[in-house]
Amino acid sequence: QVQLVESGGGLVQPGGSLRLSCAAFGIAFDISTMGWHRQAPGKQRELVARITSGGSTYYGDSVKGRFTISRDNAENTVFLQMTSLKSEDTAVYYCAAAPPSNAVSWGRGTQVTVSS
Repeated sequence: QVQLVESGGGLVQPGGSLRLSCAAFGIAFDISTMGWHRQAPGKQRELVARITSGGSTYYGDSVKGRFTISRDNAENTVFLQMTSLKSEDTAVYYCAAAPPSNAVSWGRGTQVTVSS
């Protein structure tokens, strides 16, 4: 079975940085598109960033220029480096995996809180 395990969330001050990790188990990681989504209470889940098996990246407008997604295929892990954090970045961040021609899998999420 597919398992995605997020880590690295926590409390950070505005303007600070945080690095999230997602370790993947039970999938062909090397050929899967990986992504990060987030959801704040009472709001829709939104796409934060995405990276293909070939390394192409996409970022949501609200995080462009501040967040960087990357992957380490040797460790089956995808990262989200977050800088210049704002209060509106506060949300639960979810890891997602999309193998070719297969259903998307989701992690359980990790809380990120940006506050003074």
